[in-house]
Amino acid sequence: MPEMRLGLLLVISAPSGTGKSTLIRRLCAEFPRLAFSISYTTRAPRAEEVNGREYYFISEQEFTGLREQNILAEWAEVHGHHYGTPRPAVLDMLAQGRDVLFDIDIQGARQLQKVFAHGAFVFLLPPSKHALEQRLQRRGTEDRETLARRLGNARKEIEQAVFFDFQIVNDDLEQAYHELRAVYLAESLRSRCNPTLAETILATWDEDG
Repeated sequence: MPEMRLGLLLVISAPSGTGKSTLIRRLCAEFPRLAFSISYTTRAPRAEEVNGREYYFISEQEFTGLREQNILAEWAEVHGHHYGTPRPAVLDMLAQGRDVLFDIDIQGARQLQKVFAHGAFVFLLPPSKHALEQRLQRRGTEDRETLARRLGNARKEIEQAVFFDFQIVNDDLEQAYHELRAVYLAESLRSRCNPTLAETILATWDEDG
């Protein structure tokens, strides 16, 4: 019997400025089996972002069309812009045995918990409000009003952390990465991701007979 593997849904959420993107890039670089779920968004791309790599950048009208056609597994409005995950692409990757990583907001993560029966949901936290404020200021992209709004949103998002399977504080980047890596490795070894593994090994007894 050939071994069959089912993909893992790895969902990571965090307040803006927590260091989520850095940790995700490192995880994807170490584990090529991880496929990055690319979302649609109606916001404009940042200087370093490329359409089809970080996001699919589309208009509000296009986003509405996708939502009405029930193509989105989840969608949410964040900071005045819409974000959404294409359902068909995710299902195809999982069926192929690819692990799919989601970098999404709290609203989207909670919707995915309802849509997909299995998954590992990780929430990244800053060590404190002061640390988060400093990180946001260092980016140099936030005016005073935007900074205040992001800090207010961060407090509301952290209040939702209890609904996630795992909580990781990104105070020390190396420590946070090792903890995230451990979560991914442990979850990918669950029996539901490898439903025929034991049977495949047992079949070798019959071959010897």
